[in-house]
Amino acid sequence: MDQEQQQLNELLKVRRNKLEGLRTRGVDPFSPKFEVDHYSTDITGKFEDFEGKTVTIAGRLMSIRSHGKATFAHLQDYRGQVQIYIRLDQVGQEKYDLLELIDIGDFIGVVGEVFKTRKGEVTVQASDYTFLVKALRPLPEKWHGLKDVEIRYRQRYVDLIVNQEVKQTFINRSKIISTMRELLNSWGFLEMETPIMQTIAGGALARPFVTHHNALDIKLYLRIATELHLKRLLVGGLDKVYEIGRIFRNEGISTIHNPEFTSVEIYQSYADYKDMMNITENLIFQIAEKVFGSGKIRFQGREIDLTPPWERQSMIEVVRRYTGVDFAKIPDAEAAFQAARDAGLELDKGLSWGDILYMFFEEFCEEQLLSPIFVTDYPIEVSPLAKKKSDDPRLTLRFEGFIAGWE
Repeated sequence: MDQEQQQLNELLKVRRNKLEGLRTRGVDPFSPKFEVDHYSTDITGKFEDFEGKTVTIAGRLMSIRSHGKATFAHLQDYRGQVQIYIRLDQVGQEKYDLLELIDIGDFIGVVGEVFKTRKGEVTVQASDYTFLVKALRPLPEKWHGLKDVEIRYRQRYVDLIVNQEVKQTFINRSKIISTMRELLNSWGFLEMETPIMQTIAGGALARPFVTHHNALDIKLYLRIATELHLKRLLVGGLDKVYEIGRIFRNEGISTIHNPEFTSVEIYQSYADYKDMMNITENLIFQIAEKVFGSGKIRFQGREIDLTPPWERQSMIEVVRRYTGVDFAKIPDAEAAFQAARDAGLELDKGLSWGDILYMFFEEFCEEQLLSPIFVTDYPIEVSPLAKKKSDDPRLTLRFEGFIAGWE
């Protein structure tokens, strides 16, 4: 057993001893209920409204500093943190002595008056507190935080505790999805739920997860797209439908590529792909305004203006812009293969003109598309179920939106 594991075991033993100490003093270490009336950010953000008033808050202790007959701590709830101040002469000897059994990570509820310290920090001075939950495992070390990527993604609950920006991402995601629903519903779209287990893996190019239905004795696939069933709803007479649903693709896994993810697909009768581009850019812009308060956002240190209309360019035009190679003047796969060799791409023989165009786009262009743009007219080889262009059957009436180099 290594030294780090030994230290962890000792910490776990100490916390379990404190757990028994709480029970010995008649304190329930896993309290069933505690009613709060405010969050931390209500108090810190509107101090003038709360100064001198009594509030009831609850959360996890993230720091504890004891100074004899007074103790300061920071309590973290769903929305943020606020300092609490516990004094012996306010809570009494019995409650104050109980602090020796409380660790960072434990949950407590506090009733107290709001004031500001001499250093200007908004604080709740406790007139009483209630022990709520004993944390039996220690949080990651304070100053170095949680840096291990494997732990962060496998134990997201720990990541949420110690990395506030991650918690905010979760909150924003929830708001984005609910706002998306509100907007689409207000535009006359109907939300649908289509089968997750399907008899064919269609609607996209991806490797599916396979399962078996015992009662029917058939092979089924977890869906790789919601497309096929949503299009059947249009056939059935529903004009405008959408689905926000889970998709499963049995492919690579990384911090930016998960085999299970959420997608939204939107379908409308009597419309074309130009209409869908209008819907997409307005949907994203209005979500940003409602969730973040502005149609201009910052991503990786760069300001991005989501205001419609976005730029629109065909894939051939984008490739010409960033490589100088004009596929409109390349007649066939043989000439495209030679252009790729000249550009330094290593290709297998037998690829089509469209395959090579798409490889040019992925290799040289995609990550350079920083400002919002719709790339249109994808090759038919990478566009299953998309309609061919009447003036060039090698291409399709398909578009993809790109922001900051991401599709």
